Amino acid sequence: MDLTIIALTFMAIAVVELPDKTFLATLVLSTRYRPLFVWIGVGLAFVVQTTVAVAVGKAVALLPTTPVRLLAMAMFLVGAVLLFREGRSHQTDSGEEYADAAGDVHGARVILASFLVLFAAEWGDLSQLLTLTLVAKYDDPVSVFIGAVGALLAVSGLAVVVGKTLLRFVQLHVLHYVGAVVCLLMAALTAYETFG
Repeated sequence: MDLTIIALTFMAIAVVELPDKTFLATLVLSTRYRPLFVWIGVGLAFVVQTTVAVAVGKAVALLPTTPVRLLAMAMFLVGAVLLFREGRSHQTDSGEEYADAAGDVHGARVILASFLVLFAAEWGDLSQLLTLTLVAKYDDPVSVFIGAVGALLAVSGLAVVVGKTLLRFVQLHVLHYVGAVVCLLMAALTAYETFG
């Protein structure tokens, strides 16, 4: 277990997830249902999705180093472009469509509904691709898993506890730009490791 990789993964995933639909969907779900149950359901979805991303990333890590680094660099650049585009368009999804998908549920069903809503929404998401890329790049699945799940739980916890207040002070497009810069820095670091 490498604390540097855990911290790097945590930072990268948290910055990418803050302006994401996950944050908004969790925020909206927690305003309609008991927040703790929403957070548990969302957290379980994140654990499953991160496990899949780590497993795929570990398989990719078995490939030769240079192609894996080039793929990682390309993925970071794609992530930066996607985040810049979303930031430029000032995407302001309300997250209501995700809460509507949960329907009218109570108790343990809130956990299941939250799990299902976020599980479906997160497949192929940038954070899942970033997790896969970080495992392939560093070949340390445990550290990346801990950093990624920690970031996802922290961001969803933030959405549950202070989401509405945070959105009053920080505009989503700013968070998109910060996430894009982090992806660019990761691409530059990967390029330096590959060619420098």
